[in-house]
Parts: sequence; C-alpha cells; structure tokens
Amino acid sequence: MNIAQPGTTRVGFVGLGLMGRPMAQRILDAGYDLTVFNRTAEKARPLIEAGAKQAGSPAEVAAASDVVVSIVTDTPDVVQIVTGDGGLLAGAHEGMTWIDMRTISPEATRDLGARVAAKGVEVLDAPVSGGPPGAAAGTLAIMVGGDEDVYEASLPILRTMGSVITHMGDLGAGQVTKACNQIVLAGYLLGISEGLVFGAKAGVDPARIREALLGGYAQGRMLDVHGERMVKHAFAPGFFVRLHNKDLHIVLEMARSLATPVPVAALAAQNFNALVAEGGGDLDNSSMVKIYEKLAQKELA
Repeated sequence: MNIAQPGTTRVGFVGLGLMGRPMAQRILDAGYDLTVFNRTAEKARPLIEAGAKQAGSPAEVAAASDVVVSIVTDTPDVVQIVTGDGGLLAGAHEGMTWIDMRTISPEATRDLGARVAAKGVEVLDAPVSGGPPGAAAGTLAIMVGGDEDVYEASLPILRTMGSVITHMGDLGAGQVTKACNQIVLAGYLLGISEGLVFGAKAGVDPARIREALLGGYAQGRMLDVHGERMVKHAFAPGFFVRLHNKDLHIVLEMARSLATPVPVAALAAQNFNALVAEGGGDLDNSSMVKIYEKLAQKELA
C-alpha cells in the first residue's frame, strides 16, 4: 500500500464545519491536492480561494480522490454522505481509503465500513478530541480503528491534523475509545461545575477557587479552559452541548448492550438534556454549570 504523500496523493474532504474547515485547511497547507464538499457550499470559499477544488457531491469527491476524509454531524449524516444520492459509494473506486473522523456508534462504523469495503475501499474510523483550537493548530488527539497497514499508509495525512495519533485496533475501536473520552470529559464537567457552584454558594470567589485548584492535583486542561468559561459565563461554542449530548447517548446505548454501568455519563446526559430543552443546545458544553447554578440558585457571573 502506498504511503500518502503531498503532491502525489489526492485528498478529498467532506464536511466543513467548526472542525472540518480548519482540518481541511491543514491538509491543503501541507501540499496535498484537495477536493472539498459541504452541503452549504459557501463554507468552502476560503479553501477554494486557497487552492482547493470544489465538488458538487460526495460522489464527486470520491471520484477525484485517493483518500477521502469526512467529518459531518451525526450518524444519519454519515450514512447520507456514504449511501445517499450522490454519496461516496457512487464515486468510490478500488484502492481508495475513507477516513471517517466524526463520532458515531462503533456498530454504525462497522456496518458502513463493510458496505464501502465491498467496493474495494479501505476504511479507518478516526474520531478526534481537541476542539476547534486543536483543529486549527494541528494538535488534535486522533483515535484510529482499522487495518494497521492502512493506518500506517494514512499517517502522513493524519499528522497534518493531529499531534497524538494512536492506533486502537480493528475498525470501530477508534469510536469505542472516543466514547471513553466523552465519559471522562463529562466527569470533569460535572466535577468542575459542582465544585465552583458549591464554593460560590459558600461565599468564596469562584475565579479564586479555580486559580487555587489549578495549583494542585485538581489542575488540568478542563479546569483551566472550561473552568474559566464557567466563571465568565463565556459559552460561545467550542464543542456544542447537543453534540456532547449525542455522544453520551451513544455511550448509554453501548452500555446497555454491554451491561456496563456508566452513572457519570448518565447524569451528564440528563443535564445536557435539560440544557437542550431550555434552548442551550448550541452553547459550549461548559454551560453544564448553568444546571448547577439553577439548582443552587447561585450564578457564578
């Protein structure tokens, strides 16, 4: 299998949202011939002006590419771009590699992988963590499932987008790992929210609580970044509540099938459900704190 190289490997990219556009930009900046598609064509303009080609459908992207990367919103969207009219399957060709970087269920990943593989296409699932800042900086954590040879051949492309790239096992293993990631992040959000609101209700400045905790074992990136967002009520989206909620419901479905307890994920999902019901689905997931503020009748800002 040929190793992906700038100047010789044609790359396609489907999905140019908050994550996809900076990821595609990094691939283009690395010197790859890039063809892109997005349902809202206007979002592709900065990439086209920078030298990418614009396709009219995922099928056109597949036909023009050796490797296709996709990152769209949810499982139904992934199914649509693969199997729908003008989907990747319609333009897929033997020897092509498809790398799906959105978080969906491992079961859906394996099902779609089998359908695409029937056309001679290699498949990797490669969900990411790091948000839009990581996408822009090329410092995403990428969790990859699929054949090891395909993974090795695709590493040069993955390295344009991420700094920590780990092969987790067979197809679907990346999605399982991302589910673990979302459980851990949910736990951090619950703990930070609870701690800051608890301290504020007791009369201590939450900004100073955060500052003090960053000096001890409680320190971490989530307390640093999301804790500051909570204290300032700065909830412009890095990672939407509705998307974290979607991921946690994937976890809950998996947990049911595995007969495995996930009480932290379940509580976080209920809090996110409440935020979505109140119209907060497009806020940053750090807005979890609003649930605790409401219950305690104490706002941080």
